[in-house]
Amino acid sequence: MDSNAVLDISMQALVITAKLAAPVLITSLVVGFAISLLQSITQIQEVTLSFVPKAVAVGIALLVCGHWMISEMVTFTHAVFDRIPQLLSGG
Repeated sequence: MDSNAVLDISMQALVITAKLAAPVLITSLVVGFAISLLQSITQIQEVTLSFVPKAVAVGIALLVCGHWMISEMVTFTHAVFDRIPQLLSGG
């Protein structure tokens, strides 16, 4: 196995990680921004007001995107396992 193969697999792993984390992170960011805007307008400084809606929104995002996330991860895993013979032979 040469360094190019390691870099290629690492790059693919980082891209798939970013793709899988994006729905949850973007949902949390948007809901957090909306709640903080609401808190600054109404001057309500309650910690649970920002935590509970984010937790619910992230849960919904996982329910909506969960199947896609699992299928992407399975596809990546199959691709890596399919490359094992090629990596071991050095070709």
